[in-house]
Amino acid sequence: MDYARMRALAEELMEHAPDPILGVEITGSGLYMMMTPSRRHDYIAHRLSRQLNSQLTDGLVAYPGGEVEDASLGRLRRPDLIVVPDEVFAEAMDPFHPRDLSLVAEVVSPSNHANDYVEKMHEYPAMGIPLYLLVDPRKGTLAVLSDPQGVDSEGRPSYRTRTDYIFGDKVSVGPWTVDSSEFPLYKA
Repeated sequence: MDYARMRALAEELMEHAPDPILGVEITGSGLYMMMTPSRRHDYIAHRLSRQLNSQLTDGLVAYPGGEVEDASLGRLRRPDLIVVPDEVFAEAMDPFHPRDLSLVAEVVSPSNHANDYVEKMHEYPAMGIPLYLLVDPRKGTLAVLSDPQGVDSEGRPSYRTRTDYIFGDKVSVGPWTVDSSEFPLYKA
């Protein structure tokens, strides 16, 4: 099925989706209905947003949410946080284009971690997003990925640079610093 048809189907599904459904993602393997995340998940995204917004220069905003669409790749994603210019943020309700993003961040969910660790590890660099911050409250780890010009051993797009951290570290994310001691682990 072509991307335009999948996009139309996603919009139709959202018109009839029950309350716990937050949105739809379109990947290479289909449509996925996204449920409202846990409170701890959202708390981490909120703390990350506050930290980044306190450091961003005028003209940029850290926004927890929003759709990012690259129709040329047939992808629609809903990152947990993006950093985007104010003027783009203030535009119409269309999804954000990856070229406008400075950073995308994902907080790993307890149930679908492969999505963040596998699929998005290839999709975000293919979209040209310069920085990918991966926060994993299951393990208490973070990864900062940059330089989206790489190719992995299987020929898929990848980030050339990856730096790993643990909760409690001060994390360099491009020109910004994130204090990961504010992030709680998921409860067992």
